[in-house]
Amino acid sequence: MLFKECFLMAFTALYANKLRSLLTMLGIIIGVGAVIAMVSVGMGVRSNVQESIASLGSNMLIVSPGSSNRGGPRGAAGSMQTLKYEDARAIQSKIRNIDFVSPSVSGSYQIVNGNQNWNSSVQGVTPEYMDIKSLVVESGSFISTDNMNRRDRVAVIGTTVAENLFGSENPVGRNIRVNNQPFRVIGLLESKGQSSMGQDQDDVVIIPLTTAQERMLGITYVQSISVQVKDALYMDQVQEDIEVLLRQRHRIVGGKEDDFHVRNLTSLMETMTQTTTMITLLLGSVAGISLIVGGIGIMNIMMVSVTERTREIGIRKALGATFGNIMMQFLIESVVIGVIGGIIGIFIGCCLSYAIAGLGGFSTVITLAPIVVSFSFSVGIGLLFGILPARKAAKLDPIEALRYE
Repeated sequence: MLFKECFLMAFTALYANKLRSLLTMLGIIIGVGAVIAMVSVGMGVRSNVQESIASLGSNMLIVSPGSSNRGGPRGAAGSMQTLKYEDARAIQSKIRNIDFVSPSVSGSYQIVNGNQNWNSSVQGVTPEYMDIKSLVVESGSFISTDNMNRRDRVAVIGTTVAENLFGSENPVGRNIRVNNQPFRVIGLLESKGQSSMGQDQDDVVIIPLTTAQERMLGITYVQSISVQVKDALYMDQVQEDIEVLLRQRHRIVGGKEDDFHVRNLTSLMETMTQTTTMITLLLGSVAGISLIVGGIGIMNIMMVSVTERTREIGIRKALGATFGNIMMQFLIESVVIGVIGGIIGIFIGCCLSYAIAGLGGFSTVITLAPIVVSFSFSVGIGLLFGILPARKAAKLDPIEALRYE
């Protein structure tokens, strides 16, 4: 009954000074709202980065040529012509724990349909590329092994290319010209949107690897080899096995420099995730300072409240209220301020995170963790910063308190 009475008195005191109570809660409201908004936006950015890297392919290794260095300035990365289609086949057949391997070449060409034209990236790949990159064909079909063997002039295009060349029409079965060579569109890819680096993943034309090598580029080497590993647990071992195999095939001995590089996208994802997590925690910590400021505001107002209600405290003590009774009354009052401020702050923080994401053009991720943590902090701060005013009130001498004017 005493606890319930203290709650009722706390609400009555706050309601009697509505404007002052609202201004007192403002620091807590801003603090909780800022923590939720900043953490949600930070987690949204992390999610976007993870999705963008995952769109490149899950558990993937990328083998690329090294840079040439023939007695002069070192060439650009990937300038050597050391990787062959046979290297990809050797990786697929001789290394365990691999799902798919796809060598590829690429170039930028002008794509023409009637009086419409568009410059896009043209990639020559094998059928396994679809599984490695998690591509989905919206209509038509992907390139096949038969297309590879016959060097067919067929193409699968992204939605950006389709919109610029065909508008709203279905491009499947239509003819286009790539670098002035005729190609038949056999498939349209489902949209994947932009990557975290702002690259349009739908601005692509995919053709058979053999067609690109012999009919377009006139080359016998490949520019990269994508390898999908069965499980992330095998990534390091498979990477090491690939490096050993390619050194043997390319006859690299002793301390000679490798003529290839193997990149691990899982390591890249882990690095990016750690970076974005640290940024999220930093944003949340900076926003959390507002909660401390809000707590100081609660303590300040409660000290004023103790001064204003000195005679009331004296009367309660004269009627038998103990030190603990007075402490409980003022602590509950400060905690109620923290609770109400936290609830309002949660609502504002959720709205603010969606507004920031909408204006910034990226997604936001609202989870229970920042809501629970920020609300707990608001309650804890209300309790912590209410102790000093409550002790001051509880230690008042009842006779002096009754004489206070």
